[in-house]
Order: sequence, then C-alpha cells, then structure tokens
Amino acid sequence: MQTIFLPTMAAMNAEGRTFKGCLYFGLMLTPKGPKVIEYNCRFGDPETQVVLPLLESDLLTIMQAVTEERLAEVEVKFATDRAAACVIMASEGYPAHYEKGYPITIPADVADGVYVAGAALKDGQVVTAGGRVLGVSAVADDLPAALEAALEGRQLRPLFL
Repeated sequence: MQTIFLPTMAAMNAEGRTFKGCLYFGLMLTPKGPKVIEYNCRFGDPETQVVLPLLESDLLTIMQAVTEERLAEVEVKFATDRAAACVIMASEGYPAHYEKGYPITIPADVADGVYVAGAALKDGQVVTAGGRVLGVSAVADDLPAALEAALEGRQLRPLFL
C-alpha cells in the first residue's frame, strides 16, 4: 500500500486523472520488494476468475455505486477466510503466433470449474479462437488447496466469456 498503491493514486490525483473502475496492479514479488509489471484498467479473464468468486457483495451494486460516485455508501466485502486459484490452458505458441479452430471438449465431471475465454462456436462445436483458451478456477480454504482443486478441474460454475 505504501510503496505502490497509494503513491499511484496520489500521482493520478495530482495530474487530475480521476479514475472510475477497476485498476489492476500487476505485481511481482522480488528480493527487493514488490515491483509493478503493469497497470491494467480492464477486469481481464485470469484476474476476474480469482477475484469474483471471493466477492460476497453484489457486483452490480458496486458498479452502479462507482458510476454514481457513491461507493463509500456500499459495503464491498470479500471472503477473507478462503482463497482462489486459476490455472490457464493456453494455445501452443501463445502469446506469439498460435493456431485457432481446434475443438474444445470439456468432460462433464470438470465442466463446473472451467471458464471458456478464447473460444468461438463453429458449426455447433466450441473451438479455440484465442491464446488463453481455458481457465480452470477453484475456491478452497487456502491457496495450496485452491490450486490443487483448479489443477484437478473442479468447483465453480462455467462462465462463457
């Protein structure tokens, strides 16, 4: 908070760049402390897939409050006693050149934990259409358990983006 988040907000305010929305801080922990990899103002697939399952408040209510500049009136609550993990399956060659159009078949026993992001529907078949194709997310009591569950492909419900 002291070295990245608050200085970023102070700099944006000093430049008169007010912001409404979700500002994502891509950080990497290094031996010298956290470092900023990127700032992102979209709520992208992997970020969404681990943040939203822990959100206990109503997302629409939060978004409306942000738009109407009354967020201070709304309780934004996350599950603090749980952890979420997301494992991404990417097309071969991603992020550079990758082929598209490969069929995606998701077994019924793991479909509840699969988010299909980089896909399209072609002749009734779901096919690859992007680089990050599948995100398998899970929520558990701690991060190792959530990661294990995501790797096993279980939990959550499908969300087709």
